[in-house]
Amino acid sequence: MRHFIIPLLFALALPSGAMADCFVEYKAKKDSPLRLHYGILSLSGSCPSASAAARSTSGRIASGGWTLLNVVGLSETAPSGAKKANAGEYYLRY
Repeated sequence: MRHFIIPLLFALALPSGAMADCFVEYKAKKDSPLRLHYGILSLSGSCPSASAAARSTSGRIASGGWTLLNVVGLSETAPSGAKKANAGEYYLRY
């Protein structure tokens, strides 16, 4: 029993930032007809490099037929209410 409690206590003692997700703000498009959107998605763990975030984001939004235009920003803190509102239906959609 003790072998299970010690790892559990260690995991609970970790700072919350160690388990934070990375929020990626991006802009994307679809052609025929042209449509644009701003979105925010979550990557598990700490934030990767901008190029790695772009690759991951591009792959995830491609499932909806979107093409990544650019990554606007990366953050390990939750987006503000204004950013959530701006992303609208594309907040954590992908």
